[in-house]
Amino acid sequence: MLLTSYRLGNLILPNRLVMAPMTRARATVDGSPVASTATYYAQRATAGLIVTEGTHPNEVGQAGPFMPGIHNAAQVAAWRVVTDAVHANGGRIFAQLMHGGRIGHVEVAGHEPVAPSAIAARTDVFLPSGVVPAPVPRALSVGEIREQAQAFGDAARRAVEAGFDGVELHGANGYLIQQFLSSSANLRTDSYGGSINGRIRFAVEAAEAAVDAIGADRVGIRLSPGGQVQDIVENEMPSLYAALLKALPDMAYIHVLATVDDEVLMGLRKAWPTAFILNPGGQIGPNESTREQGERWLANGADLISYGRAYLGNPDLVERFRLGLPLVSTDRETWFQTEAGYVDHPSYQH
Repeated sequence: MLLTSYRLGNLILPNRLVMAPMTRARATVDGSPVASTATYYAQRATAGLIVTEGTHPNEVGQAGPFMPGIHNAAQVAAWRVVTDAVHANGGRIFAQLMHGGRIGHVEVAGHEPVAPSAIAARTDVFLPSGVVPAPVPRALSVGEIREQAQAFGDAARRAVEAGFDGVELHGANGYLIQQFLSSSANLRTDSYGGSINGRIRFAVEAAEAAVDAIGADRVGIRLSPGGQVQDIVENEMPSLYAALLKALPDMAYIHVLATVDDEVLMGLRKAWPTAFILNPGGQIGPNESTREQGERWLANGADLISYGRAYLGNPDLVERFRLGLPLVSTDRETWFQTEAGYVDHPSYQH
């Protein structure tokens, strides 16, 4: 089933493999993708769908150094080179919109990080010079929260201007949207916190802003229910995500990481009316997901399967799965910033 076609919104995907978003940290200092970024994504254009690395929708949303943005004309123009290259190779590509929230630093973004509450994540953040403990963020006012939600809509418009086929909101892995969902990062007592309905409100408003900007068929959201990356705790997790899926606007898909047991994942599948993308890798770890894992989840009701690490060393992953060829593993030291390990992984040589 992985190699069969699928209709996603207005797109016909030639197969059910999705290249998952992965931070590569190779943009310019001012957040523009570079020429090799176009090569990198174009090499992987046989994927049914590519979702880019996390791309900040505004300046304050930048989570780390050398991460791309999509909030000014120069960035839009640089992304247009990337999308043109992917489309020339027959591919389809969504931009992942990722607001770091409290995962960030003034030395990186030029702005103090913002969050639902003034609570530092018990984790490190990256600077150009190395890692430091995450700082205490500034709690957003209600008016500012609405501005940050609208930033996803504004960025979605710019993404379409840059030639993207759509956008994915990053609601997973401890960034701003999940910070609002979290019972440990969000201690607000107003309409954006406290109850489940309060905690899901920002995610819903961000999704509504993107859908209003570019249409439901072009918008998805990534979620990691119960995931604990970057110091996240989610009380009442099954009820939280059941309420979230019910409240989200019509969208092309949800993209769920296997961060919780199969029973909860199956419940989310049954509750969601459109495409369900499953990433079997779950929490960040050392191993590539397999074709067998993907086929199992397609049999269990998923529509598409996303692969992250497997795409780093295997730009021709679709062909390797089709022919039963071995996969190349990559060295973690080359995942970020280095010149090596980016566009120098060849297709399989017979």
